[in-house]
Amino acid sequence: MTMSTNQRIPLSLEFFPPKTPEGAEKLRTVRQQLYGLKPEFCSVTFGAGGSTQEGTFNTVRDILSEGVSAASHFSCVGATKSTVREQLATLKAMGVKRLMALRGDLPSGYGAGGEFHYASDLVAFIRAETGDDFHIEVAAYPEVHPQAKSPASDLQAFATKVKAGANSAITQYFYNSDAYFRFQEEVDALGITVPVVPGIMPITSSTQLMRFSDACGAEIPRWIRLRLQSYGDDVASIKAFGLEVVTDLCEQLRAGGAPALHFYTMNQSAPTLALCKNLGLDA
Repeated sequence: MTMSTNQRIPLSLEFFPPKTPEGAEKLRTVRQQLYGLKPEFCSVTFGAGGSTQEGTFNTVRDILSEGVSAASHFSCVGATKSTVREQLATLKAMGVKRLMALRGDLPSGYGAGGEFHYASDLVAFIRAETGDDFHIEVAAYPEVHPQAKSPASDLQAFATKVKAGANSAITQYFYNSDAYFRFQEEVDALGITVPVVPGIMPITSSTQLMRFSDACGAEIPRWIRLRLQSYGDDVASIKAFGLEVVTDLCEQLRAGGAPALHFYTMNQSAPTLALCKNLGLDA
């Protein structure tokens, strides 16, 4: 199903903070290549335990200076109310209007320290402190959060984040559109009306994808896994197959009424550009 140009689905892009000056330079080039897609905003991720907070804020600052709206990931692992208050003031002064509020990953050997136990606590605190200064995004898990006790408790956790003041949600990546549509139905049934935007992960490397997916609980359907394994080290075939699979997924999501698409770029431009070209979003 193709959409007419006046129905162009909005899109956003995610980057992670580079660790070296060379990485920062490379990411600058990648961003310039992707800005042609006219993203609504670009988000920047956060390291475990705030290890890359400085890198996150620096990258956010760069994106803003390039004239593009930037959203900072904001993790509450190990945070206190005073550190969060300070960071919110910094981001506000920088001109940030959007935050992705997350509990964040617990670094290994790290108790759930800090004054916030759940992302919903963080969302409620940001709202109480800053009113409507920020558009707050939260995470959603169509295939259920890997640490959730049950699908019902996971859905309840999502509802709690929305009630705490979230404006919209971005999902963990997935390759089964049914998981997304089912989650959307469950959310609708609870009377939750915030947009739930699918997170899209391009497939460019088989080993990297398996590693990520095992870590975050995203399911790779068996047929995709087997096809990827059958290509061995044939990178060109993996990329071509990945492009076809993910284009098809995006088409299904768009046809089914997804409000937008959020691309996990992995700090590369080619995979996201190829997908958007296939979807007619590069014009």
